Amino acid sequence: MRVVVVGATGNVGTSLVSALEADPEVSSIVGVARRFPGWRPGKTEWRTADIATADLAKIFTGADAVVHLAWLFQPTHDPVTTWRVNVMGSERVFRAVGKAHVPTLVYASSVGAYSPGPKEQAVDETWPTHGWPDAAYGREKAYVERLLDIFERDHPDIRVVRMRPGFIFKREAASEQRRIFAGPLVPGRLVRPGRVPFVPDIPGLRFQALHAEDAAEAYRLAVTRPVIGAFNLAADPVITPQILAEIFNTRVVRMPALVARTALAAGWHLRLVPAAPGLLEMALKIPLMDVSRAHDELGWHPLRNGRQALEEFLEGLQRGWGMDTPPLAPEEGVVGRVKELATGGGQRS
Repeated sequence: MRVVVVGATGNVGTSLVSALEADPEVSSIVGVARRFPGWRPGKTEWRTADIATADLAKIFTGADAVVHLAWLFQPTHDPVTTWRVNVMGSERVFRAVGKAHVPTLVYASSVGAYSPGPKEQAVDETWPTHGWPDAAYGREKAYVERLLDIFERDHPDIRVVRMRPGFIFKREAASEQRRIFAGPLVPGRLVRPGRVPFVPDIPGLRFQALHAEDAAEAYRLAVTRPVIGAFNLAADPVITPQILAEIFNTRVVRMPALVARTALAAGWHLRLVPAAPGLLEMALKIPLMDVSRAHDELGWHPLRNGRQALEEFLEGLQRGWGMDTPPLAPEEGVVGRVKELATGGGQRS
């Protein structure tokens, strides 16, 4: 098989390339990214391309599968730019898959595509995917789901799989995720047990996580097995404020959602925090997911639980770890933090 991975240098992309490298069914991999990485796995050739402008059909020609992972989180203060790349760019990816007659398309959707739902029971893949309208991430993920509905209708000969993972962590992505969501004022080395004064217990703060290598294994299975449709991806247990307090060896303090949102909004408007307040609202409203279909039909079983994935991320955050790819670049120390402050929180990295 020849597999094209669009967005191959990020959190999931690097893990997926590694998983495909180890698969004897995969003879060659084309890693597509905006910028060349220093990382050079053996079966992978790199192609630089911006999905918003490049001739993607030329890159996809001859592929047996295309996995679309590329997503732009910043600039959060310019939703037109993220819409142009994430929504219009995804539409161009889908159109190019059809034009190149690629037999299989695997798309990285998200739990963020789901409409608000319950935190007491898990929902399956039939739950509505209309997103949370106040979060650009939710709006864009939901809209791309509609684009994929149209693509499936117009291309019944192409096998389409859409993955809806929870929060994905690994140590090598810690520095990138700190830059994207927390910003330059969060001291990674101090985010450790005994140093965090408390964990806020915000109504709705219950989420599911998984390790990037487990997510990558699900994508590899979707590429190599004759499955179709949507798959929820997450590992037990559900992450709660109580679990976070255990990890940080601290206490839980009840906090109204309005207080948390107001504090985040103030930091975002001052360009001190990259994450927009709508992202917190979305996290508090998304449902918990039932992952039975991934277990039963895809044959996917994560090797790490959600707490282990989160703890590994925190270890990477404390140590400033990364990889030799532009998105996953490790911490640059004071110089890097000053650069982030100078460009303003929420700017494109």
